[in-house]
Amino acid sequence: MADSVDSSLSRKLKDTTAGFVGGAVQVLIGQPFDLVKVRLQTGQFRTPIEAFRKTLAAEGPLAFYKGTASPLIGVGVCVSVQFYAFHDARRFFLSRTNRDSLSLPQFYLAGAVAGVANSPIAGPVEQLRILLQTQRYDAKLYDGPTDAIRKIYSAQGLPGIFRGQTVTLLREAQAYGLWFLTFEYLMQSIQNLRGVKRHDIPAWQVAGCGALAGEVLWLGSYPLDVIKSKVQSDGFGKDAVYKGAIDAARKTFNTAGLSGFWKGLIPTLLRATPCSAGTFMSVELTMRLLG
Repeated sequence: MADSVDSSLSRKLKDTTAGFVGGAVQVLIGQPFDLVKVRLQTGQFRTPIEAFRKTLAAEGPLAFYKGTASPLIGVGVCVSVQFYAFHDARRFFLSRTNRDSLSLPQFYLAGAVAGVANSPIAGPVEQLRILLQTQRYDAKLYDGPTDAIRKIYSAQGLPGIFRGQTVTLLREAQAYGLWFLTFEYLMQSIQNLRGVKRHDIPAWQVAGCGALAGEVLWLGSYPLDVIKSKVQSDGFGKDAVYKGAIDAARKTFNTAGLSGFWKGLIPTLLRATPCSAGTFMSVELTMRLLG
């Protein structure tokens, strides 16, 4: 129990550092998949193959890493905040029980806390990434994340930077509640079945738990992500198509039905497997290395 509720500064720094490493790995693995997903969600292409083929033909292979600079730092910070907040919430729950581990609802709540804590960073970072990913090479509005921030802030102020923040918060809470719950449940199941300690679970099994957690994350939160992408890729002012998240959801349903909320799911799930596996494996191995 003493190790489970270690609240020292060094422990928190290790949680944060491991999360940053995991976030950087996540971006480098997942950025090409993410670009395809966003372009499908926002209606630029009909299928993942069409999105891949036409993007490659028109913009070249480096197009799949458009907008990587801001998420490489931003997602690293996001994931470090997620893991810090998750472990802090876990320690909070453990300090108020006589258990050695959280219950499943507590794991979900701790993950949701991580998502909420992360949402003020994730909202602006994801909007910048989406705006850069969805602009076409022949109709370029922004020269990069710095230029995008300057132009958005100049025209719209802080509300423009934090556009879509409510739906982002809801997406983050649900997604990361499910993500951490699934991963911790699977890791505990391996420990119980094999009678081993957590640090003895081999890296490939950690990666497998992370891969499955990534699938559950998106299956449980994807409609919210579609709405968020529509709001954050929308025009500003007179060019806006949607009045907000509720209007985006209503118009999506009216034009595409329920299937409209699942557009781009396949490349997202394909991306989630290696990204989530890489994130959890790199976080777990970094934490073992740091002690």
